[in-house]
Amino acid sequence: MDNAPTGRGQRRDRLAALLVEARQGKREALDAIVAELTPVLWHTARNQGLNPQAAEDVIQTTWLILLRRLHTIAAPGALIEWLVTTTRREAWRVSAAARRDELPGDDTFEELPDGVLTPDELLVDDERRRALWTAVESLPKRCGELLRIVAFVPRPHYDDVAAALGMPMGSIGPTRGRCFAKLRRLLAEDPDWSS
Repeated sequence: MDNAPTGRGQRRDRLAALLVEARQGKREALDAIVAELTPVLWHTARNQGLNPQAAEDVIQTTWLILLRRLHTIAAPGALIEWLVTTTRREAWRVSAAARRDELPGDDTFEELPDGVLTPDELLVDDERRRALWTAVESLPKRCGELLRIVAFVPRPHYDDVAAALGMPMGSIGPTRGRCFAKLRRLLAEDPDWSS
């Protein structure tokens, strides 16, 4: 049986190694941790019902706490869980302070997320997102550009897409279909996507 680490295990090992380097004063290692894990922390803070500004403050506080406790994290391989737990606790503290300051209105419960993701679910979600965009990056350039437009522009008009990509309007739909088929094949072969 193959005992090689999975994509998740490799990521944990890489982050643990970066934490060790950060403890040794290597700023670029800390920068890499921040760049990679800020999206996970953002989802964690927002899942606690915080508005974007409060979530940003919570994430900044989490990074400051990490700096203060950089040398006290006993298990570097558990960095993700440590940061998620710290973010969640800080979000709870901020939410409790806000509740003391103002009474909730009728619309408060409409803004709350339906469910709260666990650290493992956040990690899986982040890894799947990375796998998706890695697959998009490996597609031919035109496919990648077209799929980015489809992903980020709400209901793009074919005239605009044709002009932006320099392709005939009649070929956009078929090209999009072929690009999605290529993307599905790539994702089906990726263990971080299909596991």
